[in-house]
Amino acid sequence: MTQVKVEVSLYEQDYLLWIEDVVNKLRNRDIEDLDFDNLIEEIESLGRSDKRELESRLRELLEHILKRNYVNMPDCYRGWVESIIKQRIGIRKLLKDSPSLKPYFSEVFDEVYADALQIVRKSYPQCYFPDTWPFSRDIEAMLNVDFWE
Repeated sequence: MTQVKVEVSLYEQDYLLWIEDVVNKLRNRDIEDLDFDNLIEEIESLGRSDKRELESRLRELLEHILKRNYVNMPDCYRGWVESIIKQRIGIRKLLKDSPSLKPYFSEVFDEVYADALQIVRKSYPQCYFPDTWPFSRDIEAMLNVDFWE
């Protein structure tokens, strides 16, 4: 019986070591030995990660703006406003690092609003929440306007 030796790539063996290896090869301009397939996959995933982060932060921002506006629980206002501030800071920093995400903000707004609406309606069935976003969708407004004042 012959044994087949399966070669496991560095990427599969030790991700951190693979990253260090790729960085060293890039610094040394050693493009001949680069693991292009995995490098391309990793770079693509960075963009997807930023998009997912933007969606997540926007969803939480919308949830808490909705709660602050439509849920009559004054004892919770402070926590919701705090969360709104944190998400706005996070979105601002993300857009500063990747300004090309700004069109994506508008592109996913309706889908993210639908998700936020599903969450708040489930959590607060006694409260009314509008089917469509009732305030400005402009990025600057979303990051600066206190819609409840």
